[in-house]
Amino acid sequence: MRHAFLDILPHGGFHCECVTIRREIVTISLFPENHRDTMSRPDKLPKILTDDETERLLDQPNQRYFSPHRDYLFMRLMLKAGLRSAEAVALQPDHIDMPTGKVTVREGKGAKDRTLWISNDLRDEIGEWLERRPESDYLLPTSKGKKVDTSQLRRSVKRYAKEAEIAEVDRVSPHTLRHTFATRLLRETGNIRKVQKALGHSDLSTTMLYTHVVDSELEEAMKGL
Repeated sequence: MRHAFLDILPHGGFHCECVTIRREIVTISLFPENHRDTMSRPDKLPKILTDDETERLLDQPNQRYFSPHRDYLFMRLMLKAGLRSAEAVALQPDHIDMPTGKVTVREGKGAKDRTLWISNDLRDEIGEWLERRPESDYLLPTSKGKKVDTSQLRRSVKRYAKEAEIAEVDRVSPHTLRHTFATRLLRETGNIRKVQKALGHSDLSTTMLYTHVVDSELEEAMKGL
């Protein structure tokens, strides 16, 4: 690119000079080369349940009794709808449209509502539960109709995981069920935006964690060929 510069000389004359200016675009990496892999892939991925582990976990609660039956449905909802534990214990009967299986999560994390759907078999199981539960504002209450505390739910999931002899049981929590849901949904749809919407993440980078899980599974499978 050429620019003209005009100078006024001391004796009143003018001097004009054309100068060619080179413009270069320099790309600067904000992260050192050896840290890029760390940024793109976490050192420790979340615990994800296998299909066999999921089946064993759900087999543990004895559904003949009230509390284990309720715990079974808590785990089913978190595995099938990706609910956070706080969202699961706050769920109310009118948040589920039984004819369609549509679930409305009221004021989830960040005070945002979101819409989810559950399968027909889970909807039928909830329908049977509604005949058993006590009068309560909550879908899955205590036997006295009170809201279940998230710490109680966490202890129950941990206990069932130990009884099911799940690997790395110390890493199993209600959030493990949400991680498992997200990973399975990504495998099924291949669409990270759908996973983001289902989980209620405001930032896509939070959801991207699950692409690393799926990539890790692919890497393991291909190395075993």
